[in-house]
Amino acid sequence: MEITIRNIGNSKGIVLPKPLLAQAHLEGELTADIHVIDGAIVVRKSHKSPRQGWAQAAAALVSQGDDALIMGEFGNASDEDLQW
Repeated sequence: MEITIRNIGNSKGIVLPKPLLAQAHLEGELTADIHVIDGAIVVRKSHKSPRQGWAQAAAALVSQGDDALIMGEFGNASDEDLQW
């Protein structure tokens, strides 16, 4: 398959056909991993979790004492009487 390399500002870009994305299991993905291997551009499904690092970041906030509630316990004064 031959595709056109397009000018995009100071960069270049390509449009990947939907069937090609489907074959690579990239259809519907918002990100992908891209590498150059032996002179070939290789695009693969990203294996990084969307929330990777969140647990460590939360633990760092707790260790710094920066985990206090911003809005208080209840968003509305009348919510205090509700049973959960």
